[in-house]
Amino acid sequence: MAGRWKDFGKYGANGAPGGEALGIAVEGMVRGISLPVDSERGLAARLNYLTKSDAGYEAMDRAGVHVSPRTLMAWLAEERIPNKANLARLDAAYWDLRRRNVAPDLKARLNNNGRGTRVEINPVNQDRVEQKYRRDLAPRSVNVRGVWDRAVDAWMDDDQDELDAVWDEVLDLIGSDYDGYSHVSSIGWAA
Repeated sequence: MAGRWKDFGKYGANGAPGGEALGIAVEGMVRGISLPVDSERGLAARLNYLTKSDAGYEAMDRAGVHVSPRTLMAWLAEERIPNKANLARLDAAYWDLRRRNVAPDLKARLNNNGRGTRVEINPVNQDRVEQKYRRDLAPRSVNVRGVWDRAVDAWMDDDQDELDAVWDEVLDLIGSDYDGYSHVSSIGWAA
């Protein structure tokens, strides 16, 4: 990652590495069940989603939900409630499956038939930085193409190194002050 921000935060700047912000922004595109897993409807919706496909059972296995078919049927029939540990595992399995199911759509939306997506980059918050140490940074907007499949795959794999590499490619589009945006307060797009 680029950097005149060697000692980031030393003077009070506040933000996140760009690759991390990229992952957060992709994660923000994933929508799902908003009800908590420990509510009756939230649990029922998650169990319904997870038990409709083999992929759901695989997600439960990855999350560590290892119960007998009888127990699972009792959960589905609302005769028994999972313990807290299994509730957390079911929630993790739900979000894992949800991410896997929406990843192809995210790639398509962000690639936008090859036109890419306009990304707004908000620089680090320098409100707590003394004036003499502040950098002159303004929000930037760039059209990003050709990296979205890699970005979504890296987000899915929780591969921070690859997200950083994708972010470095985005920074190349900014021009001369690209290293001023290696850390940002946020990024966003309308896709």
